[in-house]
Amino acid sequence: MKTQIQFIHTKVNPTIEEFIQDKLRQLSEKYPWLIRADVIIKEENDPTPKGKISEIRLSAPGPLIFASSDEESFEASVAETIRDLEKQLKKRKGKMNPHL
Repeated sequence: MKTQIQFIHTKVNPTIEEFIQDKLRQLSEKYPWLIRADVIIKEENDPTPKGKISEIRLSAPGPLIFASSDEESFEASVAETIRDLEKQLKKRKGKMNPHL
């Protein structure tokens, strides 16, 4: 699976990038039909402790799969987004018809 990571309004963080790559690798091993992942990491000026946003869009057979999360840290935000994607992927896999 191809992966593209963009950092918006925040510095590029190799630790976060490696964390994202690891999580997406685990997803692609579980769901080998995934084609591409577009990841956006951005920081908002928010008076609440939250404001670390991750958005992930997956290309797979059928419509795009998208999830987003706003948490206190980028790690928590990415983990929550991956959990949301996994729910959607599980549902998509259940609807897929195996070709004979």
